[in-house]
Amino acid sequence: MNILLKVQSLNYSVENVEIFGRHQDEKIILSNISFNLEQGKILGIAGESGGGKTTLAKIIAGVIPKTSGYLSFNFSNEWDKVKSSPVQILFQNSGEIINPYRTINEVIEEAIFIRFKDKNIINKEKENIFNSLNFSQSLWNRKGYELSGGEQQRAALARILAVKPELLILDEPFSAQDTESQLNLLNLFKSINEKFNISMICIAHNLKILKKLCDNIIIMYRGKIVEEGLTEEIFSSPKHPYTKYLLKAENYDLSYEDLKMDFN
Repeated sequence: MNILLKVQSLNYSVENVEIFGRHQDEKIILSNISFNLEQGKILGIAGESGGGKTTLAKIIAGVIPKTSGYLSFNFSNEWDKVKSSPVQILFQNSGEIINPYRTINEVIEEAIFIRFKDKNIINKEKENIFNSLNFSQSLWNRKGYELSGGEQQRAALARILAVKPELLILDEPFSAQDTESQLNLLNLFKSINEKFNISMICIAHNLKILKKLCDNIIIMYRGKIVEEGLTEEIFSSPKHPYTKYLLKAENYDLSYEDLKMDFN
């Protein structure tokens, strides 16, 4: 078993914040987060909005620093020689990754060159990426603002794949999409995982999608991990009351008593 990412006792808090008009010296966002991600696997993270999922993703990607704890990556040594990062995030608003005034062709070619410093492989790499994403050649020379939301998302994915990351974090990629679009995107992520051998962390509210996509799942509540395990085990025999609550909510099976539960 090759561990790509090891997280131990990770904490994150912010100081001197105001919440609902009341001042707090410290607000704890993440508390004692620990888990491992195996090479080539897909880890799902589910939980309430504002529960710390995206903050955890940003810490893993190096966007914001942790307050305390331990992060360990087992990436190949080649990243010491390049400017790009082995960890990439596809944010919910994926259009921000793509420059709206440059053609997709230019953006992808530039990313490939930054990563590999070899102009001779640009066309081959570019075609491989676009074909893998089913990104039509008719869109290659369009600018970012000329693309639809779904097209921008695939263009952003192409930009990410151009640097061949070892870990891809997906932040709510299925939100605001119809069932057919969600299924197409689910199959696309599976294909990327297998074809490019990229490990993934997928943050989503849709547990049914995570069930189809992920090898393991983490359930977070108020900045803590309350349950984790193999996807099949989480769905077949959930242990924590909050996990059971989420699964019931997914099936529209909540009772009045469920809505009053305290999961602390």
